[in-house]
Amino acid sequence: MKQSITIAALLAVSLGLSAQKPMTAPAGGKAISDELIGIFFEDISSSADGGLYAELVQNGSFEYNPSERDGWGAGTAWRVVRPGHSLGLLEVRMADGLNGNNPTYMRLHTERAKEYYDYKGWKGFGIENGGFDGISVKGGEKYDFSVFMRNFGDAKQVRVALLEPQTQQGWMPKEPKLLADVVINVTEQNWKKYSAVLTPDTTSQKAVLQILVLNTGDLDVDMVSLMPQDTYKGHGLRKDLAQALADLQPKFMRFPGGCVVHGGGDGFWDTYRWKTTIGPKEQRRGLKNTWGYHQSMGLGYFEYFQFCEDMGMQPLPILPCGVSCQGANGGWMMRGQAQDVVPMNEMDEWVDEAIDLIEWANGDPATNKWAKMRVEAGHPAPFNLKYLGLGNEEKISPEFCERFKYIYERVKKVHPEIVIVGTAGPGSHAGNPDLENGWKLADELGMPIIDEHYYEPRDYFLNKRQYDSYPRDRKTKVYLGEYAAKDKKLIDALAEGLYLLHVERNGDVVAMTSYAPLFAKKTNTNWNPDLIYFDNERPFLTCSYYVQQMFGQSAGQYYYGDCVTFEGDESGVCQPQEGVHYGQSVVLNVKTRQLFVKLCNAGAEAKKVNIDLSRFKSLKKTATKTTLSGNADDENNYEAQPIAPRKETVKAAKKFSLDLAPYSMVMLQYSL
Repeated sequence: MKQSITIAALLAVSLGLSAQKPMTAPAGGKAISDELIGIFFEDISSSADGGLYAELVQNGSFEYNPSERDGWGAGTAWRVVRPGHSLGLLEVRMADGLNGNNPTYMRLHTERAKEYYDYKGWKGFGIENGGFDGISVKGGEKYDFSVFMRNFGDAKQVRVALLEPQTQQGWMPKEPKLLADVVINVTEQNWKKYSAVLTPDTTSQKAVLQILVLNTGDLDVDMVSLMPQDTYKGHGLRKDLAQALADLQPKFMRFPGGCVVHGGGDGFWDTYRWKTTIGPKEQRRGLKNTWGYHQSMGLGYFEYFQFCEDMGMQPLPILPCGVSCQGANGGWMMRGQAQDVVPMNEMDEWVDEAIDLIEWANGDPATNKWAKMRVEAGHPAPFNLKYLGLGNEEKISPEFCERFKYIYERVKKVHPEIVIVGTAGPGSHAGNPDLENGWKLADELGMPIIDEHYYEPRDYFLNKRQYDSYPRDRKTKVYLGEYAAKDKKLIDALAEGLYLLHVERNGDVVAMTSYAPLFAKKTNTNWNPDLIYFDNERPFLTCSYYVQQMFGQSAGQYYYGDCVTFEGDESGVCQPQEGVHYGQSVVLNVKTRQLFVKLCNAGAEAKKVNIDLSRFKSLKKTATKTTLSGNADDENNYEAQPIAPRKETVKAAKKFSLDLAPYSMVMLQYSL
């Protein structure tokens, strides 16, 4: 019996493997990219700190400063607390800090830490952090606390407490509600990292963290951290936000920007340099964020690459190339635009930046110091970097072309296997000189992929079919790296879906796309619309999110344009055409043996659709039907989320008709 079970199990495994063997595509299909849908992560609207990065303490390194936002400083997000009858002095210091990248710390001079007859359990002099709009914790879950401290004089006890402040009644302060606490003995007179686990006994959405010194004397504090243990695959990213991205099934992630790459309007000193974002977190160099706040770099290049690996995405890092954003310090309004460039005799530093990144990601630690750093960070295997982007929508000036070409040729000489992604500047439409100059440079260099960007009102996406006219004989493919309709109603999402059907039809020319921006926090939104909004408790998924999800779920290698017709169209017309508000695509994934039929109606009248899948000989008996529909002006927001996909199992047929409702998108998924 035991032997027969084993054989049966092996047979089942064998049959399962057989069912997933790649198939041969039927005739009539066009080869397209199966990496069409990716994501673009930029730290805009508090997407990283206070967002995807799960750290709960704000300004834990005390490095906030006025250059980032008026009125900011080392004490931003902190307040002095002295419960009971404690007294003391808080002092900002920079001499003899942890390291040059993280020089600022707090000295707590405790003068008195005692209680009197009214003592109710709280005393000590210290500091309190309210996180990012409050610290949200769940009862019974574990949170890792850590801090660097340096003691002077006698050993000290430091109480670390998670608590929920209570509303004050009258003139007498009300004692807080204790959620969890621990007492740490601090003895070392050099900087030392101390750690503890806090387990709150109840859930709170408005907790604060207190660090209280219980003995008199001086104590230095830096790099305060509170992280949930339950993060996405244990790698420090907020679980619900990361899962929302995983559910899109993206094939790649572009990062860290965007305008973040070249530092926005502050000069080259603020340019994002990947080497200062790896290694121990206390050694990373925080930056002013382009969008007006602080980047702690807790979410750095190691975490980006790790996240890509966890989700099965290709990493697409974007590096600066010695040219600033032409919009620097109001430059968008200047005639000719305000682009700065690095002198050519300093460009080798920027070349090294790119080559060293490739070595860090893919190199052998036995022969390369950057690869050794990857191993020391906990990743012995290479990350298998395939793509590398240079530049982000810079004006394609002669100075830009000179510097881009300088880096491109030197990187390709050392690493010909890397696919370099170029840029076509802002506003990638016909007649834009940046687009024309970008393509001229791409043709000259034989560039593999060029990155186009545009944000337009919904009418553009409803009516234009930009890629139908692109030459088919170019070596360079298109990456539509940033795009979105300029609102977040259902009609905007359907307009984007219609445009993506057109992009899918041109999947031999367009290799990759990514909607932008990706995330926005409710209390700090720099841009609208965005794909995913969130607060401390949950993500809010837009109508556009669900359209992106449909396309992410339906990746394939072959496109069939003649399987679907709309009644009333002339014979042989493949929709969507220019000015037509309905369309279709049929995509086959030969690797997973799945067939996807997508239909979109962005108009006010129902459309009758005829579908013929006869060429696909082995359709299974049932299919999954996903429908997204509603009123044109419906919108998912913080108050209500009326739009969500509906799934049902339907009988599979090879030839059939259906009525496509107004303002709807439908996907049929078949197994072969």
